[in-house]
Amino acid sequence: MTAAETAPRTRPGAIRDLFPPALATLIALAILLGLGVWQFERKGEKEALIARIVSRSQAEPVAPPADWNPTRDEFEHVRVAGRFLNDRETLVHGLAAGETPGRALQGYYVITPFRRDDGGTVLVNRGFVPTELKDQADRRDGLVEGETTIVGLLRGSEPRTMFVPAPDPVRNEWFNRDVPGIAAARGFPDAAPYLIEVDATPGSKTWPRGGQLRVDLPNNHLQYAFTWFGIAACLLGVFSVFAWKRLHELEPPAA
Repeated sequence: MTAAETAPRTRPGAIRDLFPPALATLIALAILLGLGVWQFERKGEKEALIARIVSRSQAEPVAPPADWNPTRDEFEHVRVAGRFLNDRETLVHGLAAGETPGRALQGYYVITPFRRDDGGTVLVNRGFVPTELKDQADRRDGLVEGETTIVGLLRGSEPRTMFVPAPDPVRNEWFNRDVPGIAAARGFPDAAPYLIEVDATPGSKTWPRGGQLRVDLPNNHLQYAFTWFGIAACLLGVFSVFAWKRLHELEPPAA
């Protein structure tokens, strides 16, 4: 028997057996690369959105729009004259940044109906009060009586997620800024479909304190893109090792 006959040989059909895993790998690779490219596109869209929001929020205040369009009008900087209806305020559970970095205050956002001089009513988020100042009587110095002008940002109704408790209008317990729900519960079913988040008052020592809205949208799409591309590279590496081993499997020599 010759040396060629006794030498180990590559297993017959090894290349053919690679077709199914190769096809599955190719499909998975296309999906992963597609997700990575999509995250790059989302990154550009998010950057454009952030720039648009910042531009709106820092612009000179204007009158609220007659026809509310969230896509077009949210975060618009507006100015409105009228009078607060302080006896109809609503407290919404929430958190706010404390004076110590990394520490949050627990309390409420004060949502107060505002009767506009030019007609109609709009809900106004006057800002945050800590839990110990829940009662209006404990913060009388922060009430605004009579004619006034407010400046702030337009916001749409805040949706309630699955982890947020349902409101209890009878007990006046709210956990999200539900504009139509709060307006109806306080007797203003025809109020504007948005609310106004008032700007901060520099040097103010009274409560509530406005300016709590942070125009700081997360933009992690670059990180997500590299994650998908990294998984794609790992998949390619694993398949390469798998294919190399399959192609170099040796058939034992005949006895």
